[in-house]
Amino acid sequence: MRTPLAAPSRPFHFLGPPTRAGGSAPPAAVAMPRRRSAMGRGLSLLLAALALLAAPARAEGGAAEEEVKIEVLHLPESCSPKSKKGDLLNAHYDGFLASNGSKFYCSRTQNDGHPKWFVLGVGQVIKGLDIAMMNMCPGEKRKVVIPPSLAYGQQGYAQGKIPPNATLIFEIELYAVNKGPRSVEAFHQIDKDSDKKLSELEISQYLKEEFARDGKKRHPSVHDEILADIFKKNDHDGDGFISAKEYNVYQHDEL
Repeated sequence: MRTPLAAPSRPFHFLGPPTRAGGSAPPAAVAMPRRRSAMGRGLSLLLAALALLAAPARAEGGAAEEEVKIEVLHLPESCSPKSKKGDLLNAHYDGFLASNGSKFYCSRTQNDGHPKWFVLGVGQVIKGLDIAMMNMCPGEKRKVVIPPSLAYGQQGYAQGKIPPNATLIFEIELYAVNKGPRSVEAFHQIDKDSDKKLSELEISQYLKEEFARDGKKRHPSVHDEILADIFKKNDHDGDGFISAKEYNVYQHDEL
């Protein structure tokens, strides 16, 4: 499995061992943001709405899948917001083999002990964790049991010390639920005429508003370069618009 959780809507700092069954080790993730050049900083302002990289490909298995068992260990009095597909989550977790109780992963020993960040429901963690962490709120703790078909399957994950056909147990503590990259809210905010596609004028205006909010002076060419780069990487059919489908690489149900 991939050790869950990468970083916020900027670079990602990814996790430890696991990746999904039959998959490769997790891709590099995003770390906390640092100071960049003017153009780089401008791009980071847009990352939440117009991430320029497509979501990782999802491997689909043909076998029937078993269920994830979820036990809520702690539920805060105020349980809001609840996590949904496409949200950016921040959490700590420990992973154990159900067969003998041995621990194969602890997020607190990685990344100087900082909680992990990842986008929920898009394949950045094993499928069982994507399922197990749905409808979870900040402060909530869960213990989940994930069958092999929703973890590493028949292949196992030798690098992570996970044998073939292993049932996994995770103890999870969720710290934050944020709007993820390319959120539905951001799309509607940019789509001023509600025609389900983003024009060059709409994105240009959004850029200007973000730059104004940021308060830093930039050469006018920075705006033009970022705008051109956005359309180069997102307008796949070349029609001069970024459609909901082109924008929606994280497959939000609402779009």
